[in-house]
Order: sequence, then structure tokens, then C-alpha cells
Amino acid sequence: MTDATAGTPATNVRVMLVDDQVLLRTGFRMVLAAQPDMEVVAEAGDGAEAIEVLRSTAVDVVLMDVRMPRLDGVEATRRICAAPNPPKVLILTTFDLDEYAFSGLKAGASGFMLKDVPPGELLAAIRSVHSGDAVVAPSTTRRLLDRFSPMLPSGVGEPKNKDVDRLTEREREVMLLVAQGLSNGEIAARLVLSEATVKTHVGRILTKLNLRDRVQVVVLAYETGLVRAGGGAH
Repeated sequence: MTDATAGTPATNVRVMLVDDQVLLRTGFRMVLAAQPDMEVVAEAGDGAEAIEVLRSTAVDVVLMDVRMPRLDGVEATRRICAAPNPPKVLILTTFDLDEYAFSGLKAGASGFMLKDVPPGELLAAIRSVHSGDAVVAPSTTRRLLDRFSPMLPSGVGEPKNKDVDRLTEREREVMLLVAQGLSNGEIAARLVLSEATVKTHVGRILTKLNLRDRVQVVVLAYETGLVRAGGGAH
């Protein structure tokens, strides 16, 4: 629901719903419509339609299902994220489809949520992704990567290991905690630092490793073996 108050629409998070289940889109639309800072500006029933709609519609965050006809959410996410100035993509998944969520993260998604997520958590996730704080539901991210890290090709991260060596000892500490799913606040408490300092370290890590966001930090840490299944550091 768009607030008609002067100036408010400019701050609204413009959301697109992509799911082949009309009933599910309707439910999400109702939840988002009740928020003064969000509006659903577009919907699509599959990935191909989503890409077409995005050519003419300005969107901040895409809620993307994975299993859809014509073009699935993973490939749609890959194409969307490869475009200039793309919207953030939040993958919607279920526990039995976690492998799709991992593929979505690799494709460029900024995070993922379960389809049966409580409304409050969904709204918080959309706001987090919109503001650039990537890993949503870190405990779920850990379970996902713990489950699928054995499937990662052993050589994928080798070239990037040299980049990891460029990190300072403190940056490496922060990277490992990010990879284990800790928020900036939790990392600050663990390392006895201010949250602003942690944020600075995270920014430097992203720059040095040429990564887009925290999700890519998590994936890289597992690919390179810096973090192993179970959440422990190498």
C-alpha cells in the first residue's frame, strides 16, 4: 500500500513477487501492503516473466521462488544479478530444496528465506537486503552450507586463497565470524570492538576479496575450506 504522504513514496522499498503460486503471492502481497515503507510494484509467475517485467519496472528487492516453469529462480537470479544496477534478490525456499537456495546464493542472491517464514522475519529480511546487509537467517545459512559444503569442488577456491592471504589478522578473524553466520553486533561483542569498527573491517574484506556482500564471504569461506561443515574454522 503506497502512503500518500508527501515524500514517503521515495523511501518505500519497491518489491517484486516472483512465484508460480498465485495464492502465495497474494499472501505475501497482503503482508507487505500493511507496511508503510514497502509496496509491491510488480509480480511474475516465472523467471522469464520476471526478467521481462524488470526491463520496464523499477524494483529494489525481488522475492524469488526457485521451482517455476519456463525459467527457474536460480537462472533468473543469475541473469538479473548480471545486469547493470540490479535489484537485490531474496530467494524463497523450503528445507527439502536447500540445494536450490545454495545455487541461488552462488548466482548472486543476497540471501534466502523459508517460504513458511513468520511475517516479521520476512519483513526484516527484505529491509536488511535492501539496506545491503546480506546474510539473512544466518543459522539457516550455516545449516545449508554445512549440508552442501562436501559437494563443493575442491579446486574452486584455490585462486582466491591468495586474496585471503592479503587480509590482516583482524580482518581474517572477522571474515571467519561472518562466515559462521554472526551479525556485526555479535562479531563486535565476540571481539570486543565497536559495531562501526566491525562494519569497516567487513567493507575492507569485501574490497580486498572483490566480493559483493556477506553472502559471498560465506560461500568463499566454505569453498576455500576456511570454514568447514559444523561451522568451525579451519
